[in-house]
Amino acid sequence: MITPERLRHLMWYVFAGSKGGKKRISIIELLRERPFNAYQLSKELTVDYRTILHHVKILVDNQFIQVEGKKYGEMYFITELFQSEIKTYEDIVKKLGDKNK
Repeated sequence: MITPERLRHLMWYVFAGSKGGKKRISIIELLRERPFNAYQLSKELTVDYRTILHHVKILVDNQFIQVEGKKYGEMYFITELFQSEIKTYEDIVKKLGDKNK
């Protein structure tokens, strides 16, 4: 089981401390509205399908999103674990936004 502190560290790393963090934030923001599949995410974000798959894999591996369905039709959802630290995520997004002003 992942501790809340470890989860916060992972969030900082995945969204702020590594290349591609902004793209992963964009994916999470869409998934907070409703579930999407990889094709829908690539169209919505105008990003290559393979790039989306790369970022989705990172988010799944870190238990921030989960997959339902099979192969092409797989849908991605926010996990309860991620939701449990949504305040940390929102703080990260806010701080990153403040840095870009």
